[in-house]
Amino acid sequence: MAIEQTLSIIKPDAVAKNLIGEIYSRFEKNQLHIIATKMLRLTREQAEEFYAVHAGRSFYSKLTNFMSSGPIIVQVLEGEDAISRHRAIMGATCPKDAAPGTIRRDLAFDPSNPECHDNAVHGSDSTENAQKEIDFFFRPDEIFPRTG
Repeated sequence: MAIEQTLSIIKPDAVAKNLIGEIYSRFEKNQLHIIATKMLRLTREQAEEFYAVHAGRSFYSKLTNFMSSGPIIVQVLEGEDAISRHRAIMGATCPKDAAPGTIRRDLAFDPSNPECHDNAVHGSDSTENAQKEIDFFFRPDEIFPRTG
């Protein structure tokens, strides 16, 4: 198995609910090392740039409004098959569709809120996107690899 790095974001809903420690614990219990982290608040323009791949889709405006609505925590995770491992820990994009035991099902599911963008976390979906997303938030001297 390959050692990979992936970008992870704890979204404004999870930060507001004070779930940072619970989410970090799930990463660490699954052998994902946090090798860079910071809290920030995206401007609307930064959110639009980060999620530009979704521009023109029906949820784009709601997503970028949401992602700029409060502070987020961004981190780089490292470990064996970090991208797929992180995505499995997160669960399906829409919390109501996520499996029990995943972050999105356990920490973001709200039957009264069908909006899937309030889903606690974001994670890179490929090696190429992971590198682009990491570069969006972190300089190389802010990342401290601990494995491999």
